[in-house]
Amino acid sequence: MSVDKRVAGAAEALADVTHGQSFAVGGFGLSGVPEVLIGALYESGARDLAVVSNNCGVDGRGLGVLLAARRIARVTGSYIGENKEFARQYLAGELEVELVPQGTLAERLRAGGSGIPAFYTPAGVGTAVAEGGLPWRYGADGSVAVASPAKEVRVFDGVEHVLEHAVRTDFALVRAARGDRHGNLVFHRAARNFNPLAAMAGRITVAEVEELVEPGELDPDAVHVPGVFVQRVVELTPEQAADKPVEKRTVRAR
Repeated sequence: MSVDKRVAGAAEALADVTHGQSFAVGGFGLSGVPEVLIGALYESGARDLAVVSNNCGVDGRGLGVLLAARRIARVTGSYIGENKEFARQYLAGELEVELVPQGTLAERLRAGGSGIPAFYTPAGVGTAVAEGGLPWRYGADGSVAVASPAKEVRVFDGVEHVLEHAVRTDFALVRAARGDRHGNLVFHRAARNFNPLAAMAGRITVAEVEELVEPGELDPDAVHVPGVFVQRVVELTPEQAADKPVEKRTVRAR
């Protein structure tokens, strides 16, 4: 039986989004960011969103668009990065932020998609990651209003490990270089980054695809995310597919 997961556009793909929902979002810096879907999420007017992503874009691009509009209430990520508004909202107590070691964040997303509720890792043992006290939200006076709790630590083979919980979100938004209407996805080089992991973690995963091909055209050994993890596919226009900003353009002196 053929399963066609294509939808007419990004707005239709996110038509059932409501306030307060959670989103795993692919991308690293501005590489592999689902810009079109983020734009549709902005246009939906949804607010009080919880976002799980390595970083939150930059000012004016990626998730930075939602941040500037004050649509995001909580971020779970690894890197505040080049987004000045992200840093400002966090330090001003306007945004709750859970900073997670990057490898741990990747595994929390993968575990969520694999049906693993939690796992132990040595990353963070002996630090505030395990012992608690990391500022999740600041007060207006600069004090810590909400701090991270202490986590369970156990010893395996003589080494301490901290318990980390998997991440599952209401939606996942990802961008793929190629895909088919069954939802099988292929990512291009560095744009692969967090996209496959985010795709696994979403209960409803929406993929924007630069090049849509027919089922069977993708080499099965080249597929990075099988269609079982993807519920909706949006084919980008050539203009949308070509819109790939560079976060920091570095050139060699002549």
